[in-house]
Amino acid sequence: MVTTRIGFDRLPTAVRAAVEGHTGPLLTVVETSEGFNSEIAVRVTSAAGAWHVKGLRTDHPRARTQHREALVAPFLGAVAPGLCWRVETGGWDLLGFQALDGRHADYGPGSADLAEVAALLRRLGETPCPGVELRRAEQRLERYVTTSDDLRFFAGNYLLHTDLNHTNVLVDDRAAKGDRGRLVDWAWATRGAAWLDAGYWVVWLIASGHDPVSAERQADAIPAWRSAPVEGVTAFAAANRELWDEISGGDPDPWTLRLAAAAASWDEYRKGGL
Repeated sequence: MVTTRIGFDRLPTAVRAAVEGHTGPLLTVVETSEGFNSEIAVRVTSAAGAWHVKGLRTDHPRARTQHREALVAPFLGAVAPGLCWRVETGGWDLLGFQALDGRHADYGPGSADLAEVAALLRRLGETPCPGVELRRAEQRLERYVTTSDDLRFFAGNYLLHTDLNHTNVLVDDRAAKGDRGRLVDWAWATRGAAWLDAGYWVVWLIASGHDPVSAERQADAIPAWRSAPVEGVTAFAAANRELWDEISGGDPDPWTLRLAAAAASWDEYRKGGL
């Protein structure tokens, strides 16, 4: 699940030169540890500015996720950093994003960031889904449902992020209240029902210390969630339990086990008749 990182200085000379063709001579290169999808993840600066650079080899098994992120980036407006340039050369595909100032969101109970994340998800819900090739939510979840009839709840034509890990939400405390959050890492962008990202957030909220009641109460701040079908939410909780059981079984790290326990807790709550 986790992609092995390499240092920026290990890239071929021609690839680094292509990056500097966009940035000018680099002054600093700082490796970042967050995220699991990229072989390269660095913040670079030059006299012209600063960028977050992420990338994969073009023959990497997840190369399609890099391409997907580049496809959706121009349509994300105020919910994500802008894509400034793309380098495809020497067997590498690198994306240069606007470097954002901010910290990772705190999903814990009582955090002021919860309102910012809810506002961010509301803005995402108002963002038109672009006419680019994306997997559909019902395709991604079909292996995890109890019955194929449940898949109808997940279908829709809304743009979804689907990876609501708190490290994928950057919060800038200097920005205006209600507009401090931005979503990064769109490798798993998906087309589906409007309420699903709020559902993905619920799992992460439970993993961050909320009980299922508190987590769903936070999601209530998102209009699409409030109108979600009860049966659909219950089916989604069950599917996420199966998903995280599979992930944690293949990669039993503390964080995957924590998410599996959170998904199980939510599933038990939904099955208990609320």
